[in-house]
Amino acid sequence: MNLEIRDAKLGVVGLGYVGLPLAVAFSQKFDVVGFDINRTRIEQLSSGHDRTREVGSTELAAATRLTFTCEPDALGEANVYIITTPTPIDPHKNPDMSAVLAATRTVGAVLKDGDVVIYESTVYPGATEEECVPLLRELSGLVFNDQFYVGYSPERINPGDKEHRFENICKVTSGSTPEAARFVDDLYRSVVVAGTHMAPSVKVAEAAKVIENTQRDLNIALINELAMIFNRLEISTEDVLAAAATKWNFLNFRPGLVGGHCIGVDPYYLTYKAQEIGYHPELILAGRRLNDSMGAYVASQLIRQMIRTGIDLRTARVLVLGLTFKENTPDLRNTRVVDVCRELESYGVQVDVHDPWVDGDEASREYGITVTKSPGHGEYDAIIGAVAHDSFRELGAEGIRAFGKPGRSVLYDLKGLVGRADSDLQL
Repeated sequence: MNLEIRDAKLGVVGLGYVGLPLAVAFSQKFDVVGFDINRTRIEQLSSGHDRTREVGSTELAAATRLTFTCEPDALGEANVYIITTPTPIDPHKNPDMSAVLAATRTVGAVLKDGDVVIYESTVYPGATEEECVPLLRELSGLVFNDQFYVGYSPERINPGDKEHRFENICKVTSGSTPEAARFVDDLYRSVVVAGTHMAPSVKVAEAAKVIENTQRDLNIALINELAMIFNRLEISTEDVLAAAATKWNFLNFRPGLVGGHCIGVDPYYLTYKAQEIGYHPELILAGRRLNDSMGAYVASQLIRQMIRTGIDLRTARVLVLGLTFKENTPDLRNTRVVDVCRELESYGVQVDVHDPWVDGDEASREYGITVTKSPGHGEYDAIIGAVAHDSFRELGAEGIRAFGKPGRSVLYDLKGLVGRADSDLQL
């Protein structure tokens, strides 16, 4: 390949939680065209506003070499394309590659001799070269690994995390030829101060991404199952974990709802591919089933406690504090708080959800949930601390309990918002 790093002009396709920080970082060294099909998103970014809150207005204003567009033809100015579109799962928990394949079609239509296409979207091992490359080849009419090349560098963005940013997280890189691999690695190394790790193949880099989150998913599943056991034994999971953590090599995972765009999704990409090649993965799927069941478990625990307290479920109202999949981010992707709400509603309980980070229109559109902006004090039979937003922590036990009916409400703290002595239930 003849493309030199100094001549790189980047087109970033998809300007969400992953693509926007990446585009801003690369614009410190290169000309970057940021493309997204959402016209409203482009208008907001062009005016200096990022609704995801991952990039501040000052950072956007300083990114003078970055332009935003929703016109596919504008991508033709680039010679390096980085695709960062989402890869969720469908209702049957199979990979949904529609967005990344649509982005591939967009790039394929403007691909030129000598260009490089890099994927950051999470996929199963082999997807880039088996699913995306044929599309690029068909639409461009170019010869793979002669006239165009691909790379894979899995995203490691952690929404809401202001410490671990794109530039200071080590990046795995790879390419479809040794020369392409070196080019991709040099490109990322030019802006990622934490350094890079060049994998020996695209497929290895794809596999590394899915096992990072599969490993975490399984560890949380183990702790969730232990929490269920300890609850029946009437001992505190928190106390058990604190004691076990005194051993130097104990892994300090916590029980909880497992949602988000990675941990609750990535294992299904790996299990899909495993089953395609004739292997049925037992442990990974068992962990997924257990974590997917936690919403129903939480709801049942709360219902039992409400009954013990003498609360009439027919007229009961529950306030859920937090809807996002994690704290201090507006990210609603694959949030499992929804499971708790729906399970409670199946008992006939009225559920109100309050989350100051959430866009109410998005919550309604994605989940049919109406977000309560200002829940009243003294109105609820039970409160669930579902997400550990700083604003909820700052309320303290007294402030959170103030939402409950005086003297007869239940507080279920899923995230350690208050001390154990100040809550009625904890995971």
